[in-house]
Amino acid sequence: MGMSTDPQHHGEPAAAGQTAGQTAGKTAGTAAGKTSAESRDTPPPAGIRHKGPLELRRKAAKVTMSDRTLLDTKGPGQFVHTDPWRVLRIQSEFVEGFGALADLGPAVSVFGSARTLPGSLNYELAVEVGRQLAEAGLAVITGGGPGSMEAANKGAVQGNGVSVGLGIELPFEQGMNQWVDLGINFRYFFARKTMFVKYAQGFIVLPGGLGTLDELFEAMVLVQTRKVTSFPIVLIGTAFWSPMVEWIQSTLVSEGMMSEEDLDLLQVVDDPALAVELVVEGAARHRNPNGSGSGNGSGTSSTGGTRG
Repeated sequence: MGMSTDPQHHGEPAAAGQTAGQTAGKTAGTAAGKTSAESRDTPPPAGIRHKGPLELRRKAAKVTMSDRTLLDTKGPGQFVHTDPWRVLRIQSEFVEGFGALADLGPAVSVFGSARTLPGSLNYELAVEVGRQLAEAGLAVITGGGPGSMEAANKGAVQGNGVSVGLGIELPFEQGMNQWVDLGINFRYFFARKTMFVKYAQGFIVLPGGLGTLDELFEAMVLVQTRKVTSFPIVLIGTAFWSPMVEWIQSTLVSEGMMSEEDLDLLQVVDDPALAVELVVEGAARHRNPNGSGSGNGSGTSSTGGTRG
């Protein structure tokens, strides 16, 4: 038999051997464990880590592996609250919107307050706008809610046109109004707002609040920065809109915050027929920007209306 390595057979010198052996074993075990851990959870010595197409360095490289995050779910349904999952939801909203509206044809987005009461002047104006747009061969796109949106959708149905509603998740609205024929509900404002612009050749804006103003100024910015072209923006209601237009003129323009020419993006009228005429002309320019139609794509027209 070979010599025993049991430290109990060697007295005190063996105890020293035990200490040395334990130390060596611990060192080797620690090194092996560290190497194994590093291969899984720590970046390479150069401080570079790859996660799919990403190359991460220094502090950014100290991240958990994607597979580990995927498999180590912290709680039921936790993954639906992560940013990558939201990206997929956002993508799905664009895909659904593009698919539903791809064959819509010429259209105009109509904006106005959700608080407009049925039977009021603004409600009836919106009905007339929707009807005349439909009779002119244009689909009517609204936010799908109540008030002026409902009225414009109602007018589109009465004019035998296409009535579209682009709804949004809100805590204080009751879903699509009854006059929407083609409705899409969105989680995200920016996906919804893209649809308002992408599939419309113009805006008609009735009196409204923050949401209406948001859409109005976004449309102005898109035209002013030439993100969209030949895009008429017509406001209905001189009594309502004139104070805002005057403030833009007296404050923004006079203090150099915007140019005088930017006011040509707006036209303010009271007659629904004139509003429809202006956007129909603009829609024709949008479809045929090199055609012989009047105007230069800035929203101005010889048919009348108050310049913004």
